[in-house]
Amino acid sequence: MCLDPNASIIIITGLSGAGKSHALKTLEDLGYFCVDNLPPSLIPKFMELCSHAVEPREKIALVVDIRGGEFFQDLANAMTDIESSGINPLILFLEADDDTLIRRYKLTRRRHPLSPRGGIFEGIKDERIRLQAIRDRATTIVDTSELTPAGLRKELLEIISRHAKIKKLIITLITFGFKHGLPKDADLVFDVRFLPNPHYVPELQPLTGLDAQVSKFVLEPAVTRKFLRHLVKFMDFLLPNFIEEGKTHLTIAIGCTGGQHRSVAIAENMKSYFESKEHMVVIEHRDIQRGESGGPAQ
Repeated sequence: MCLDPNASIIIITGLSGAGKSHALKTLEDLGYFCVDNLPPSLIPKFMELCSHAVEPREKIALVVDIRGGEFFQDLANAMTDIESSGINPLILFLEADDDTLIRRYKLTRRRHPLSPRGGIFEGIKDERIRLQAIRDRATTIVDTSELTPAGLRKELLEIISRHAKIKKLIITLITFGFKHGLPKDADLVFDVRFLPNPHYVPELQPLTGLDAQVSKFVLEPAVTRKFLRHLVKFMDFLLPNFIEEGKTHLTIAIGCTGGQHRSVAIAENMKSYFESKEHMVVIEHRDIQRGESGGPAQ
């Protein structure tokens, strides 16, 4: 195995229902090569294949959990093999209290992997016992009991920024509708309600800023192009100063009236700009399905 010692390798494990799938999606959005439910005995071989790829992977995330059955017992040996090669993976262990896990299982109507015939509590209890050894070895433990999906994502971004030795920023772009309230965790907020509004064009009204027709309608007018030039110039000044100051994670909120059209189109455009500057970007369209009327977008 000859992966770059500076490569960012993250092993996600923990209790079923604690948020591992959401964590993996967040890492995928950040450009990590993600694999779910890989048998631990195959991890060293997988790392070796990644190192010999035409384009070697420098950011890898794996979910390993109790679904692997008897193979899960090989995880400790796999971690030893990886660490002996000079690579120190981040072992991220997600957990939650029993009441939260039971509530999540009931909401999704899923069966616990250790309780195929029901008995969620017994399955959780058994899983805690089986996972204790890897929990003791974890780099970071995150209790997701009180975390919303957005809260978990923010926690993960802070953890990743410390682990990956990122020289650029991790940027979260949130689009929203002012009529639904401002995002509480935004560092910067931009109001784009002055741009042409597709809501008043009948054929565009049911679409979103992710659709090409809406994107063209929002981005092509001279006022939008002028706004984006000013915004890019502002960011070119601002971001290097944030980095120099030691900031690793920046949350930018872009709002229009309903959060369905203009904010989404502008955020997608800015995502491409930030990625061209080699920043890591996660985008969340908070109100895209709520529309101008406050209900689901049709």
